Amino acid sequence: MLGKEHFMNRDQIEGGIRNIRGRGRSAIGALTGRPRPQLEGAYEQVAGVAQSTYGRVQERAERLHRDGRDFAGDAAERGRRFRDDASERGRALRDDVVQRGRRYGREVNDRGHAVYARAEENKGATLALIAAAAFGLGWALSRRR
Repeated sequence: MLGKEHFMNRDQIEGGIRNIRGRGRSAIGALTGRPRPQLEGAYEQVAGVAQSTYGRVQERAERLHRDGRDFAGDAAERGRRFRDDASERGRALRDDVVQRGRRYGREVNDRGHAVYARAEENKGATLALIAAAAFGLGWALSRRR
């Protein structure tokens, strides 16, 4: 896959030209029977292929660098979204716990007031109940010895 856009860099273009020029020189040397132009042409071809290959490798390295930078940016963005989502959920949970705590606190307070009001209405019965409970607890603890 070539990515979004594919442009040849300077080394790829110059390497391709050098390769073609070397082929031409080798062909002319072969036609004229002169070994030196053939040899120089072969050298130009090899150098052109090497330069073009270097250009492709350089382009690929740049693309990998860009892709890596984009991947890291995406990962950082996902991390920020995850953090924000967790923070939002944590706040919602905290708010729910605080709200329930207040409701339970009011309920306990109301029930405590109701028990207190009954105890005040029936002072004699309440004192007798407390005395019986204290006697029973004392009796149970004394039997353990």
